[in-house]
Amino acid sequence: MPAQSTIVLIPARLKATRLPDKPLADIGGEPMIVHVWRRAMEAEVGRVVVATDSEDVRAAIRKAGGEAVMTRDDHASGSDRIFEALSRIDPDADRDVVVNVQGDLPTLEPRLIRTCLAALAKREVHIATLAAEIRDPEERTNPNVVKVVGTAAGPGVLRALYFTRATAPWGDGPLYHHIGLYAYKRSALERFVGLKPSPLELRERLEQLRALEDNMRIDVAIVDTVPLGVDTPEDLERARRALARA
Repeated sequence: MPAQSTIVLIPARLKATRLPDKPLADIGGEPMIVHVWRRAMEAEVGRVVVATDSEDVRAAIRKAGGEAVMTRDDHASGSDRIFEALSRIDPDADRDVVVNVQGDLPTLEPRLIRTCLAALAKREVHIATLAAEIRDPEERTNPNVVKVVGTAAGPGVLRALYFTRATAPWGDGPLYHHIGLYAYKRSALERFVGLKPSPLELRERLEQLRALEDNMRIDVAIVDTVPLGVDTPEDLERARRALARA
């Protein structure tokens, strides 16, 4: 995707139940959100903006030389937050591809952003995301590890049929761990945020099911690594150790 048509948005909500003030958590002398912003910049796919409800987060990004935009503090999801940010900073719709990078992925490898964008290239694809084959047997039954069920759509790419917290599909063969990084056609993001939460989305607590239930196509690029998502103090310590070794 041409860089001039792509924008990377990083939603960063300050309030978190399990790890308060998570975006500002110190990792190697810098806030976590700055590490995520740097990884997105290193991908070199287009403009990068942090969308936040916190003046402190905005100040941290600006201090690092980045760009941040304030959004409302009552958004139900990161998708809603990035859509508000997009409407504010690109009102003329110059950018027609939007990448949503979660603000709690400080170990994200920039190449994964490029891989996700490549999976969006087909005209018929509305949304692209990532997954990695599950290697740890315990993850196969862990409801916190979201699985994607799909059918082959090309080398290293699945067309998503379903996302679930259950162990699926049944039988012999690989299971895939979904990675919550998304690339959207802008028109698809607009369509998505205009939909009401769907029955399966509410049941599984997985927002991406709203798109599938509305017959949107999601393609999934298979990658070889899962970036560490920071949700707990233990995750934060693991991220600190990982980045200290880098």
